[in-house]
Amino acid sequence: MNYSSILWDDDDDPEGNVQHIAEHGLDIDDVEWVLSAPLSEGTSKSTGRPAVWGFAPDGTYIIVIYEEIDEDTIRVITAYEVPEPWE
Repeated sequence: MNYSSILWDDDDDPEGNVQHIAEHGLDIDDVEWVLSAPLSEGTSKSTGRPAVWGFAPDGTYIIVIYEEIDEDTIRVITAYEVPEPWE
């Protein structure tokens, strides 16, 4: 992944991506950790958007779904825990 900016909504926006990932028990640091060093990359089966998988700092295996705004910028749509692929 080659990007230099991640767009995050305001923390208090109830419809924003920060609140959405918080509903799944994750925070910005968890998501950015996985985005910085994903174990795999692909496409979300449900949305067709780009996605990455990896471990958050606490060891939780998550998917991060995002949209590409331009060649340098992405916006996280959602992130949540998923089963590890080898389970």
